[in-house]
Amino acid sequence: MPIRRFEPADIGPLTEIVRATDVFRPEEVDVAVELMQVVADDSNQKDYIIFTFVDEQNAVRGYYCVGPTPMTRSTFDLYWIVVDPALQGKGVGRQLLGHCEAQVRSLGGTLVMVETSSLPKYDATRRFYQRASYAQEARVREYYAPGDDLVVYSKHF
Repeated sequence: MPIRRFEPADIGPLTEIVRATDVFRPEEVDVAVELMQVVADDSNQKDYIIFTFVDEQNAVRGYYCVGPTPMTRSTFDLYWIVVDPALQGKGVGRQLLGHCEAQVRSLGGTLVMVETSSLPKYDATRRFYQRASYAQEARVREYYAPGDDLVVYSKHF
């Protein structure tokens, strides 16, 4: 399987992939990079787990970042799942999500929570989670900005 543990050298290519999706605002890209840097700087930290998808040439093409939700017994937050735009729609996201769910279960997780936006540019993202059997749990109007709702999905194991 072309999914491996995140390595510090992945930060550059993953940053470019996050930007290339043309979905995330600059401050969101900064947060994605910040979480990668946390993992790169401290291999003993337990807040964020990152795995990287690489192609046959070992080129970085996507990743996910998940972590245990503070003050819960078995809930995890899926913070990021990003695929190179050239590979979107080809099953890479499904592979990453399946790997993420297996990782969560292996750590005793029983619930994954996902937050996303209601903006039209996130339509494919919301369909992705719905096809993967994630249930919409909540919608908070104008959470991110006027006209941009927070949409919360969950999946129980």
